[in-house]
Parts: sequence; structure tokens; C-alpha cells
Amino acid sequence: MAQLNWTFTFLIIAVIVFFLQLTNIFDWRLFAFTPAFALEMPWTFITSIFLHADLTHLLFNMFALLMFGLALENRIGPRNYLIIFFIAGILGSVGYILTARNPLIPAIGMSGAIYGLMGALAMIMPGTMVWIGGFAPMPMIFAVFFWGISEFLGLFTSGVIARGAHLGGLFIGILYGLYLRKQEGKRRLRRHKIEISGYADWER
Repeated sequence: MAQLNWTFTFLIIAVIVFFLQLTNIFDWRLFAFTPAFALEMPWTFITSIFLHADLTHLLFNMFALLMFGLALENRIGPRNYLIIFFIAGILGSVGYILTARNPLIPAIGMSGAIYGLMGALAMIMPGTMVWIGGFAPMPMIFAVFFWGISEFLGLFTSGVIARGAHLGGLFIGILYGLYLRKQEGKRRLRRHKIEISGYADWER
């Protein structure tokens, strides 16, 4: 039985939701994350992830989802992938609460979750090469550092980008990525000990 690929599943959901937004079949504001109404509308911590402001916003996020999500999901498996995706998405909204200049302005998009995937990928596969701005190749670990600094500095500029959401997602992604890397190291050490033990028994 084929295993469900969550990266493609999330992409399909986001695209379907975006076209539903265009039809005005539902009021997207009821599903967008607005800091002032976070406690009254807790479902928006999740639903806002799959909403997008316009086609450009959707395309950029889906491109990043495919670029980072496929590699990470193949490496860590669906369970850990889902944990990172949703916790990063939720904590991205918390980051937006902490940094929003106006708590009545809603935030939508998958960026917080994607930044979580990026952070985890940088910890687990730091040497993976990515292209910054489409022209500068850079190891993933340095790219995430560059993006993190850029987002932090962006907090002090005006604009409509939810920098706090990106940083919140990135933070949890890095932490969870370090945890997975540590667990992977322990598994390798156990296998190594078993191999040494087996060789020693064979030599007797």
C-alpha cells in the first residue's frame, strides 16, 4: 500500500482552499489568524496555515514547500514531518502575536510552517545546497542563518510580511531538528556497538 505524501497533500489542500477563496464561497476572515481574537477563534491557529493572500503568495509558498518539504519528509518520515509542520505553523502564529504592531490585522499563509521545515532541514542536512535569490548557491545551514537574520531585521521595518511568524516557525524547526539529529546519532551509536559486538563474537 502506497504511503501518503504529506508535502503533496498540503500543496493540494492549499491550492483548493485558495480557489475556494476566489469564489467567495466562505468568509476567509473567519479562518485567518487575528491576534486580537486568538482565544475566541483558536481554530485559526491551524486554518490560517492553508489560506493565502494572492496567487504570488501561494506560488512562492508552494515552491518552498516542495523544495524543502520533500527532502525533509523523505529523511525523517511522515510522523516527525507532521509534528514539525503543525507545531511550527502554530508557534508561527504565536510569534505573530508577539510582534504584530496591530493585533486586528489578520495573518494567513504557510510561511511559518515552511520556515519550521527549513530550520529542521538545516539541522539534519546542513550541507544541502540551496540557491539564495536564484543565483547564489549556499549550504542549507548558512542559508537558514541568512534568512533568520533577514527576518529579524525585517521586524524593525514597515510592511505586511509577518516576520514574527517566520521566526517563530524557524525557531521550533531548529529545535526539533536538533532533537532529531541527536536521536539519529544515538541510533547510529547503538548500531555501531552491535556491529562491534557481533564482530568480536565472530573472532572468538
